[in-house]
Amino acid sequence: MSGALTVTVDGRRVQLTHLDKVLYPATGTTKGEVIDYLARIAPVLLPHARRRPVTRKRWPDGVEGQVFFQKNADASTPSWVVTHRIQHKASANDYVLVDDVATLTWLGQTATLELHVPQWRVGRTGAHLPPDRLVLDLDPGPGAGLPECAEVARLARTLLRGMGLDPIPVTSGSKGIHLYAALSADPHAAASARGAARPPSSDQVSAVAHELARHLEAEHPNLVVSDMRTSLRAGKVLVDWSQNNASKTTIAPYSLRGRERPTVAAPRTWDELDDPGLRQLTFTEVLDRVARDGDLLAGLAAGHLSHLEPTPAHLARFERLADYRAKRDPARTPEPDVAPPPVVEPVETTPTPTFVIQEHHARRLHWDFRLERDGVLVSWALPKGEPTDPGRNHLAVQTEDHPLAYGAFAGVIPPGEYGAGEVAIWDSGTYDLEKWREGEEVIVTLHSARRGSRRLALIHTDGAHWLAHLTQPARPHPLRHPVDSALRRQLVPPSARGDDKVPQGDAAALGDVLLPMLASAATPGQVRGMRGRDAGAEWAFEMKWDGFRTLAVVERGDDGAGRARLISRTGQDQTAAFPELRALAAQVGDTLPVVLDGEIVALDEAGRPDFHRLQRRAHPQHASGEDATGRRSVDLMVFDLLRVGARDLTCEPYDERRRTLKALLDARAPIHLPPAFDGDLTAALATSRRLRLEGVMAKRRDAPYTPGRRTRQWLKLKHTRTQDVVVVGWRPLHAGEPHPDPRLAGALLLAVPGPDGALRYVGRVGTGLTDADRREAATRLAAVERATAPLDGVPRPDAQHTRWATPHLVAEVEFDGWTADGPDARLRAARWRGWRTDVAPDDITVEA
Repeated sequence: MSGALTVTVDGRRVQLTHLDKVLYPATGTTKGEVIDYLARIAPVLLPHARRRPVTRKRWPDGVEGQVFFQKNADASTPSWVVTHRIQHKASANDYVLVDDVATLTWLGQTATLELHVPQWRVGRTGAHLPPDRLVLDLDPGPGAGLPECAEVARLARTLLRGMGLDPIPVTSGSKGIHLYAALSADPHAAASARGAARPPSSDQVSAVAHELARHLEAEHPNLVVSDMRTSLRAGKVLVDWSQNNASKTTIAPYSLRGRERPTVAAPRTWDELDDPGLRQLTFTEVLDRVARDGDLLAGLAAGHLSHLEPTPAHLARFERLADYRAKRDPARTPEPDVAPPPVVEPVETTPTPTFVIQEHHARRLHWDFRLERDGVLVSWALPKGEPTDPGRNHLAVQTEDHPLAYGAFAGVIPPGEYGAGEVAIWDSGTYDLEKWREGEEVIVTLHSARRGSRRLALIHTDGAHWLAHLTQPARPHPLRHPVDSALRRQLVPPSARGDDKVPQGDAAALGDVLLPMLASAATPGQVRGMRGRDAGAEWAFEMKWDGFRTLAVVERGDDGAGRARLISRTGQDQTAAFPELRALAAQVGDTLPVVLDGEIVALDEAGRPDFHRLQRRAHPQHASGEDATGRRSVDLMVFDLLRVGARDLTCEPYDERRRTLKALLDARAPIHLPPAFDGDLTAALATSRRLRLEGVMAKRRDAPYTPGRRTRQWLKLKHTRTQDVVVVGWRPLHAGEPHPDPRLAGALLLAVPGPDGALRYVGRVGTGLTDADRREAATRLAAVERATAPLDGVPRPDAQHTRWATPHLVAEVEFDGWTADGPDARLRAARWRGWRTDVAPDDITVEA
């Protein structure tokens, strides 16, 4: 069946196409059969994947075609798919949560074969809960196989049982075996038994797993290795402990694998591991086993799921929400509904309770403070927000209890409804309870990644009135990131606030709550599709500028005049580095604030962008002459508009944003509004080459602006291939010769993030570096020098004479292509372009 078919799954409409497409040529297995497997395996797969951010591996053209490694939910993701935003060092990704059969079905439609999940879950308020399971990945090296993995699994089982853990084996569907152990069936009891108030963190679990792997290696050196280096693994089994790290993932139990045959990560019995004919199982075999034996991993979920009968306590919790139900009509408000308790209800039990603080732009702006307690969210309204000064208490007004699901609510309560206005999650996390005297006193210590840990006391005074007292100021998180998507898109209109001021985030600056929209590299098929005569009706073509991406924010200062700020992709304030661009404030009118998207460029004498010149201007300590004095001017090429006053334009299509931008911006040097190219792609590329620009940007005319997301609504088409890389080491000039020069870098060693997030080596670059570049590189890298390589897999000839660097610094190179596909690919004929201080290592995407 090659046509489209729309099905309804759990009340969700999912369109299925090309069900007869063969995804596994070796067995003839089709996409339709994959979707059928996911639907049938869902009852046992979902308990082990639910509430875990999933990283997906997709094979749209089958397992013999290209694989796409996808973390972010792109614009094609249905609106009903539940996602969770994770803020990385300098970027944010919206991960899909595989919580229901409908989502599984949609994933099958997208040819997602592998689901990779972490060992921790997302709580009801969006908090990252402590890990609830430990995993060991037993991976055979060359000359070893499943029999050796089974032998190591039995050895590890003895150690784990001695620690009070009961591991369950899973043949991975690839080469090896995974061992899973639930950390506790009763998290509260486990914490008490350890003599600690808080369960172990991912770092602590990872450290224990590492020590276990080292012990196995010491006791069985001819069979086990705990070091990731491939050179040590011949004939041995790697005990990979690192997948317990909070940032790492493991193939989900019961997930398919993108191998030659449709094998599955399948739970096994310990008796099966003794079978000399042990092998990986296919999806049809796994379906038969589950029908016969049920879920062999059921005990793994006992640590976080329990099935509770409607006990008196459960019914009492439902009654506590009577006030909440009485004030809301589920048909009129998007807030979570409260249904009567069913006969059996799956309920999460968390090692530590959660809290949420929601910014609520109702008739009067206030913050709702909610603590998870006895199955509900006990709630207070804070008119002035959370106290930040121990010497000044804030009023807290107790309100009705809310359902636990409300902890994840962010949206608009319609006019006329109770609490009408916008709700955004201001902070969330877990808390330690010190004291709870019902109706009198509550003392808690809040823990959140965004705002650190702080100790609060709530003291009852009279009626519904309490005092919120800060007893211990916040210990801030070491890295400050932009606030999450709940605030980014919820800039409240005046009608919901009663004034004309834009709500400010914790940085008191609008630019800190925005991230730029990112583009994807165009595929050959997309390029062919945009060359048609009618392509201009769907796509707008702009010249691609070779500079620093920036969000330009114009706000009203204390003196009433506009002031411009420049925010980089990584959230850094660039204003002081480019003071001439403050002229923007006088060119956008009086309706403020204004948020623009653009590129800072340094033009050469012919008026073309010169990236090296821009770098020298941005870093005068590494420049000389006119660049060092800062007199070399820069320009700002503006190409998009996100906000004007109270009007949020991010949901508007490209054409409307451009029309508004043209009417708004009175562009005069150094501020420019380059026109979108009126013509087809062939002509646009020809113009770009004639002007000696980097390439062309193609943007869908009907697409909204999606902050922080890399989408296929914007496509980049470059004349030369470029790649952002992490510099992991350098070799002094003339290294290996009698007189090397440590002041100059001869070659830089490069890496990119692999599918699992770990760095993989992609070769060296030494061409294109001037003497000044070599001197600067040696200075920069010496400042972050380290004794050992920060990655595995560097060939011995390349590693000789290398001085290693902590992988913090990003650069850009030109190259002619990749030497191969897969993890062994190297850059072919790499040429140096320059440092990318506006890009972080986590932001790098590998160009196809």
